[in-house]
Amino acid sequence: MNTRLTTLCINRRLTSAVRRTVLSGVAFILMLITPLTWGQQPTVISGTLGAVGSDTMAGLMLRWGETLTTRYPDVKLQFQASGSASAPTALMAGTTRLGPMSRAMTSEERDNFIERYGYPPLELKVARDALIVVVHRHNPLRALTRQQVDAIFSTSLACGGETPIRRWEQLSATRDWSFGSIALHGRNLASGTHGLFQQRALCGGLFRDDISEHPGSSAVVAAVGESANAMGYAGFNHLTPAVHALSLYNDDGIAIPPDEAAIQSGDYPLSRYLYLYVNLPPGENLPPAEQALLKLIMSDEGQQIARASGFVPLTSSVLSAQQRW
Repeated sequence: MNTRLTTLCINRRLTSAVRRTVLSGVAFILMLITPLTWGQQPTVISGTLGAVGSDTMAGLMLRWGETLTTRYPDVKLQFQASGSASAPTALMAGTTRLGPMSRAMTSEERDNFIERYGYPPLELKVARDALIVVVHRHNPLRALTRQQVDAIFSTSLACGGETPIRRWEQLSATRDWSFGSIALHGRNLASGTHGLFQQRALCGGLFRDDISEHPGSSAVVAAVGESANAMGYAGFNHLTPAVHALSLYNDDGIAIPPDEAAIQSGDYPLSRYLYLYVNLPPGENLPPAEQALLKLIMSDEGQQIARASGFVPLTSSVLSAQQRW
């Protein structure tokens, strides 16, 4: 009787051990076949990530880097904010694997990369943003048409305006705004914001020669906030109480303000995506540190960091449609 009980106990222990072994094996297999997400990654990751590109995205990239370092203390992000135009050059030169840009690569930039490496760069949308036109906080102007924006900032009138607009009294809302000429502020040539504003707000026309150019959107907004006769264009995330952003009329004649909902949906006429370009050969995997950064960016936490930085999170449909890496 005692022998039978002993045998039964042993069999039960063996069955439990086998069960644990089988379950462990299943869990291991699931780890191999299930894509890792942010928070489920290997515990030991190290390395220094280098990124070169958009000044608009500098604060956002650094916040993502700080969050990554909090989780993985041996991972550091070094970011050189030289403007979006510097990203394709650095990617082609091989001095960086990551190129943040506040505009999409041009066909020429993409073709040059393909000629150098034989494959295109991986393009990832990482957040939504918008170009905004700002005036001094006390300015009574509230909205502009595309033709008016072009007539103010351009010499070409490529959007269909009839005459250049150089003085405040030429606009009905500021006819009594006694500050004379409109002093303009904008970004420099290296900026993706400069190129995109020229393409979309000026219909590809030429900027006026007397626009004061600044290396960053924050400097543009600060300059406009200090001068009652000033107007400028900048990134949405640099808006401050010293200025207010103008609504823009769409093709249906409706004034659309640059708020989060209109930017996320694309209803605001100068909405845009922010991009991260990655040098990733086909069929290869990114190193663990780069993988961890991308998984963070595409996670709920990463998108909330984008919102806290003044940008607009991606929709779930855009996130799910992103390319695998």
